[in-house]
Amino acid sequence: MARSIRSTPEKFNPVKLSDRDLIKTVLRLDAGNPADKSTLSDIMGIIREKDTAITYTDLITVKGMGPARVNCLLACFETGRRYFTPADPSMKITKPEDILNHVSWLRMKKQEHFVVLTLNGAGEILGNRVITIGLLNHSLVHPREVFADAITDRAASIICVHNHPSGSLEPSSQDIAITSQLKEAGTLLGIQMIDHVIVTKNNHLSMRERGLV
Repeated sequence: MARSIRSTPEKFNPVKLSDRDLIKTVLRLDAGNPADKSTLSDIMGIIREKDTAITYTDLITVKGMGPARVNCLLACFETGRRYFTPADPSMKITKPEDILNHVSWLRMKKQEHFVVLTLNGAGEILGNRVITIGLLNHSLVHPREVFADAITDRAASIICVHNHPSGSLEPSSQDIAITSQLKEAGTLLGIQMIDHVIVTKNNHLSMRERGLV
């Protein structure tokens, strides 16, 4: 009795695929289906015309693109950007010392400045902003001002930094209270507060490493 011979499927090689075929494969679109063909054409139009990063808003307007398909495509774009785009190491925060490169000017300030760094999911800096400038040795800050730009940046997390012109690294009771308040606000908003760093002319202290975040 003759035995049937099973053909070995050809290995998938995305390098050989056109941009159009890559999108079709990711979203499992059928180019023979008129509706899918239209969806594919609209997506390719957006990709070719956009000079900036493609957003959820760009894709959700395409007929045939529901939330699941949009999120799938955006996840593919972000994965490619993170792992296959040359990165600027200076823009990624992995430890408190990395933060100091972006706020070194704070060391010499004679008034207290409260700065917020906004970061994406890869730990890369999206924004670096002064939120308040205080008096000689204290600053008042409200969660509303701290998270306003983080929301605009669509940040995944924030790092707060402020200076102590007095030279003392010890967190004040006010520092501890506002840190707790900001952490709770971030939890509600889905934006993690990673650290609150105090800097002086010659040193710095991570409140996370101190167990206060």
